[in-house]
Amino acid sequence: MAPTKAEKKPTEKAAAAEKAPAEKKPKAGKKLPKEAGAAAGDNKAMSIMNSCINNIFEKLAQESSRLARCNKKPTITSREIQTAVRLVLPGELAKHAVSEGTKAVTKFISS
Repeated sequence: MAPTKAEKKPTEKAAAAEKAPAEKKPKAGKKLPKEAGAAAGDNKAMSIMNSCINNIFEKLAQESSRLARCNKKPTITSREIQTAVRLVLPGELAKHAVSEGTKAVTKFISS
C-alpha cells in the first residue's frame, strides 16, 4: 500500500528542523581566529629559518666557486665544498658539518 498524506515519512529538512541546535555560532563581531596559540607563529619561524639556510647555502656556493677559480679548476668538487665549509662556518659547527659531509660523500660513492 502507498502511504497516504498523513503517513508520509519526515524529510531530512524536517528532521533537522525538529532537532535543537547543539551549539550557537559566534556572531560576526566575535569571530575566533582559525589558528590560535603556538601554531600561529609557525609560518614566520619557518620563513626565518628558510632565509638563514638559503643565506648559508649562498655563502658556501660563492666560497667554493672562488676556491675552484683560484685553483684554475672548471668544477666544484667535494674538496672545495669542504674547504668552503671550514672557511664559512664557525668552529664546532664546521667540524660537525665536515664530518657529516664526509660521511654522506662516502655513502654516495659506495652505493
